[in-house]
Amino acid sequence: MITNEIISDEISRRVDEIIKLQQEDGSWKFCFEGGLMTDAFMIMTIRSLEIEDEEILIEKLTKRIITLQSNIGIWKAYPDEKDGNLSTTVQAYTALLYSGLYSREHPILQEAERFIRKNGGLSNTHFMTKWILAVNGLYRWPKLFYIPMTFLLIPPSYPLNFYQFSTYARIHFVPMLIAANKKYSIQSKFKPNLDHLFDRNLTDQLDQWDLSHHTRTQNPFITEMKNLLQLPIYLHRLGYDRAERYMLQRIEGDGTLFSYASATFFMIYALLALGYKKKAPIIKRSVDALKQLITSKCNGIHLENSTSTIWDTALISYALQEANVSLYTKAIKNSTTYILSKQHSKKGDWNIHNQNIVPGGWGFSHNNTINPDNDDTSAALRAITRSALTNNRIHFAWNKGVTFLLSMQNSNGGWAAFEKNTDFELLTYLPLENAKDAAIDPSTADLTGRSLEFLGNYAGLTLNHPSIKAGVNWLLNNQESNGSWYGRWGVCYIYGTWAAVTGLVAVGVSPTFPAIQKALKWLESIQLGDGGWGESCSSSEKKQFIPLHFSTPSQTSWALDTLIQANDINSESVQKGVAFLLNETNSKESSSYPTGVGLPGQFYINYHSYNYIFPLLTLSHYLKVHLQNP
Repeated sequence: MITNEIISDEISRRVDEIIKLQQEDGSWKFCFEGGLMTDAFMIMTIRSLEIEDEEILIEKLTKRIITLQSNIGIWKAYPDEKDGNLSTTVQAYTALLYSGLYSREHPILQEAERFIRKNGGLSNTHFMTKWILAVNGLYRWPKLFYIPMTFLLIPPSYPLNFYQFSTYARIHFVPMLIAANKKYSIQSKFKPNLDHLFDRNLTDQLDQWDLSHHTRTQNPFITEMKNLLQLPIYLHRLGYDRAERYMLQRIEGDGTLFSYASATFFMIYALLALGYKKKAPIIKRSVDALKQLITSKCNGIHLENSTSTIWDTALISYALQEANVSLYTKAIKNSTTYILSKQHSKKGDWNIHNQNIVPGGWGFSHNNTINPDNDDTSAALRAITRSALTNNRIHFAWNKGVTFLLSMQNSNGGWAAFEKNTDFELLTYLPLENAKDAAIDPSTADLTGRSLEFLGNYAGLTLNHPSIKAGVNWLLNNQESNGSWYGRWGVCYIYGTWAAVTGLVAVGVSPTFPAIQKALKWLESIQLGDGGWGESCSSSEKKQFIPLHFSTPSQTSWALDTLIQANDINSESVQKGVAFLLNETNSKESSSYPTGVGLPGQFYINYHSYNYIFPLLTLSHYLKVHLQNP
């Protein structure tokens, strides 16, 4: 029998465990573990720039790539991906050759070669993989790919302009387009030969990103780009100048571009394409910045695409407070100080669509100062709300944050990840994979639900407030027919449903409301036999719920928290879920499964913090509700 005493003891154990992991500066630093892409790109970039004295680093990165094999010579984007992932395998294969530690004759690479050729060769890889190969002279640039950089000169007041792209797309596309337009390829003595990886039956077929592939189809985006090609030559030169300034003005203090490793890699090659030398100070600084993102906390060495320090610290501080850890303990006081120190004070690109608002948001990583996001902002605000009630300085920061978050609501009532009203559908016609996932930043159920949950539970806003009413309407209008919601940044329908339901309840929607009851029944219907919940990363690709055959701690916590906060604590589903969290054995399969999404089909994230945060949060909510309703 599950008693309050058992739950309380487990909460105390988890609290003690996580407090011991706090850093001296008040933060918590967990591994933000992506796939092998950044590790592979680092090896390729070091070799292409012919940087000396990095053999030990290359050896360590190579070792991680080898350990990530699912079968000999095959790599996947996530553990249960069927068969394997072509682009990931190509990245691994190429990096291993660049390392100099493996030759084409090695059994691992021979198996990889067979897998790559069987699945269509290099021509079938994702455009990001083709791009990194092309700038390294390993893949031909499409003959007719050219996106005029004059696109950057169009004023934001025009319907179609550069700032209609999502901030994530802009910071990656600009350097990628510079190199692609100029057909740049670096020369290096370390460059391997990949000619054997082309499927000769496919090489004459045009790549998706070759614009000639779309000449016979009605693609409105390409039509607009063709119109820009008619502009005078001097405007095209100005476009390249604007693109260069765009990158340089967004380099963070540590030398990364927008705090992302991926964008920093792309910037290095773009600067080379613009005429910078391999040994230029800005190139060296960028490489040094990438090295600073290398951590040994990921069960081995790994180059994180960014750190998750702000996100982890805010969520942990909030979870500890939900577990009744006092505001006056060292852990909470220090974490609050750290979070306050990371509140943004500079205007970034978000200001284009949201003018006359004072900066007040938070970003995801410790080195992020100009690219806040709504999820981190609401997380940071949750963590400092209680302290703000008794401290004027903290209350001032809290007010700025709340004002910023409210101002970022889209005109359709929902919240997006990074910016406001950057959901221009025309941009999804960009002839690249994942355009719909990355080119725009639309309202999503997870961001909208999490924003509402904060505003309802911690800012006291209800359905009487117009912003809340609009957000609720957006969620209700975007519920799936089976009762779930799709979450963009977590895996996936469990995550979105958790965010949506807890957000709706927080602002005053009754748990008996039909939409919420439908969601609860759906969650109960997908509960696994062990009492937990598990969802595959493939849900993000197929855009439908795909179950795992095992439960994960974070997804179980999300589903269970949804049921608990909808006052369903005495149901069999809740009791079985709580029992799972109490008895969970933390198998490697369940505890290491990625439950975060960066780019569907390509980049998934194992947040090493999640197995600490969400079970603690959910058990605390269970105990609180159970004590109120024995």
